[in-house]
Amino acid sequence: MHSSAVFLIEFGAIILGLGLLGRLAARLRFSPIPLYLLAGLAFGEGGLLPLGTSEEFVAIGAEIGVILLLLMLGLEYTASDLVSNLRTQYPAGLVDAALNALPGAAMALLLGWGPIAAVVLAGITWISSSGVIAKVLGDLGRIGNRETPVILSILVLEDLSMAVYLPVVTALLAGTGFAAGSVTLAIALGVAGLVLLLAVRFGRHISRFVSTDDPEKLLLVVLGLTLVVAGVAQQLQVSAAVGAFLVGIALSGEVAEGAHHLLAPLRDLFAAVFFVFFGLHTDPASIPPVLLPALALAVVTTLTKIATGYWAARRAGVSAKGRWRAGGTLVARGEFSIVIAGLAVTAGIDSDLGPLATAYVLILVVLGPLTARWTEPLARRLTGRLTGPRTVPGTLGAGGAETPAPDPAAAVRDQDPAGRH
Repeated sequence: MHSSAVFLIEFGAIILGLGLLGRLAARLRFSPIPLYLLAGLAFGEGGLLPLGTSEEFVAIGAEIGVILLLLMLGLEYTASDLVSNLRTQYPAGLVDAALNALPGAAMALLLGWGPIAAVVLAGITWISSSGVIAKVLGDLGRIGNRETPVILSILVLEDLSMAVYLPVVTALLAGTGFAAGSVTLAIALGVAGLVLLLAVRFGRHISRFVSTDDPEKLLLVVLGLTLVVAGVAQQLQVSAAVGAFLVGIALSGEVAEGAHHLLAPLRDLFAAVFFVFFGLHTDPASIPPVLLPALALAVVTTLTKIATGYWAARRAGVSAKGRWRAGGTLVARGEFSIVIAGLAVTAGIDSDLGPLATAYVLILVVLGPLTARWTEPLARRLTGRLTGPRTVPGTLGAGGAETPAPDPAAAVRDQDPAGRH
């Protein structure tokens, strides 16, 4: 009875605190994610007041939070949208891997950690946080923007790549032979391909099976189906996030709209729990010794992610503003990076790898919402200062000063076809 009361008090205090932090962030017109993370640091390992009885429940809630974030993203797009974007954006996925994995591998080799650690750190710096980015897109009201499909295509390509990468890393860390590693990889690829095929080919039938006029039944069926698919995918060495995203892709029409409306409050609750959980498992004392290399790596890969998003959005014909927004939004790292680092720590790879990965992710998970919000305005201001105002020779304004010339091309370039900025 006593432990049950303590659990209710602890978990209730977490939810209440998240609500107050969310209200503060709303007043400041700022994403609440960094505040959630700092709250986790304050009450986690080595923090001011570590939690006890509610930790296991918070861990489960964090997993559900990531799953719901990806499900809600999937509900925004149809299977045909997904296939079309993947076909057109796969070069961006290759550029993304090259620009963002190489700095991590180079850092590991410079620190003398060896080739296996280099493969691990390459994955940590390569993969963006789908959970954080999904939350940021919702907070900033950018789900319908023209650059968002480009961002999601890169995220999906990264998540699908994890179906290949994670089994390879697991085999390397375990020291298993080539045959065993190949079998694990083949199973992962087969499951990912099967789920994608079912989502694309039988999406209408799945929507018809799920469809109901009763909101309660719709909520239970959609949530249950998502958790089952995510769990099976994870059990078969495929990301649970990929499974949840593909369930959202498979649902369409009125079912998708109804599920989105019903699941939005649950998503917000469990997504907040996910970010708190991330901070709870970080000991602040382990960060200072590796802060400088983590900071250097964060600076480099922030620039490479911005370059990746800018190039991909430009290739897709998105306006200049949208290109900068795409680049800034992709900066955040999160759940996948921590999973990869956890595998390495469990396998006994260099003891500094875990703290460095934690410090790196913490820097970018806090910086990511800021770059998503401010990269485009900052780039616009800097480019304006570099180029200066354009003038029409001989045209004088008040006081004899030349007036800036209108730039029709810039006006067209800065205006999205859908009328968004």
